Amino acid sequence: MRTCIVSTYRSEREYEVTSLIIFDQYGLMGERVIGHIDGVLPGEAFSGREEVKNVHLHGDVRRGISQLKDTDGTYVADAIVLNGGYVDDEDGWSWVQYTGASPDKDKAKDGKSLLRSQSWEYRDNAALKMSFERGYHIRIIRGRNGDKRYSPAVGYRYDGLYKITAIRDATSKSPAPDGSDIMICQFDLERLADPEQELTTAERQIAEVLKQQEETPVGDVQGTSAFSGEVKFPKARVMRVQRLVRDAATVRRVKALYDHECQMCGLRLVGLDEKPYSEGAHIRPLGSPHHGPDVERNILCLCPNCHVRLDIGAVVIEDNWSVVVRAGVFGDGLRAKLKMHREHKVHEDYVRYHREWWANQGSPAS
Repeated sequence: MRTCIVSTYRSEREYEVTSLIIFDQYGLMGERVIGHIDGVLPGEAFSGREEVKNVHLHGDVRRGISQLKDTDGTYVADAIVLNGGYVDDEDGWSWVQYTGASPDKDKAKDGKSLLRSQSWEYRDNAALKMSFERGYHIRIIRGRNGDKRYSPAVGYRYDGLYKITAIRDATSKSPAPDGSDIMICQFDLERLADPEQELTTAERQIAEVLKQQEETPVGDVQGTSAFSGEVKFPKARVMRVQRLVRDAATVRRVKALYDHECQMCGLRLVGLDEKPYSEGAHIRPLGSPHHGPDVERNILCLCPNCHVRLDIGAVVIEDNWSVVVRAGVFGDGLRAKLKMHREHKVHEDYVRYHREWWANQGSPAS
């Protein structure tokens, strides 16, 4: 359960109003909404489905598809859970191919295949289809039983907003017990760009104001002065919004596991304020052209020097976690093998990508 502190009150009534505002900001009171949940950023982890429901990311503790009533009373979907579902599900982090829902009586004992075809009339599928038609974004929560490249080692993690780009009838990879085809309701989803994922409420309001100003042509007439008869035009301006650079929740968790000790060289930096310092290094870099995911399995806790060594290909990591020096490394010695915490499951796909990229003398982004 998430907690927060309310301000000191002068009267019982003032305390009541203050607490309602603060708790609603963090999703602990009020109704769920489509899209962002204030106070919950991508990368935040939860021990179980009950916690996920308590912060209003998802409306159920068992079902994969969460639904709520839209303003016109129609049911729409607001979130889905990826946790090792049907055999036809595919997860590529930035894109997802998702299989709709079925009543329990239509599911095989393995939980991953079906006994009969799905229906668009089934309430969960109808709600997700309605969100596609209305252009609503869907929150995705990943569980530990999903694709090992992207799933958390334990519990559940909120991974941001996705847009449904297509829906279709499809034939399942797994046939019915009698060998006949099973038709499924299939959804394609794409993750929104990172700048659209981590904006706080205030930042979204500022971004909306700037967007409106950008859409106003510089030459638009603003009005005529009653005194001079002059026509006034807006002045062209350059506007910037300065944001704090925040460590993603995933990076913070990896740093905490190692208490800021570098996994490659063992160095632990501490400042004059007695606070430790380390950096979260993505093995497969984020952004184009690499499109690495911001997940624990793709992140190392490194000192600044080793972060640079990794980014410039001076070191690579083998599948057995050996640290291999490819270019001259001076200063602190490196460990023979990467230090690995039992709760930190780096995936081999990312270290292989890093090795192959540098074997081809590429240059990943920092």
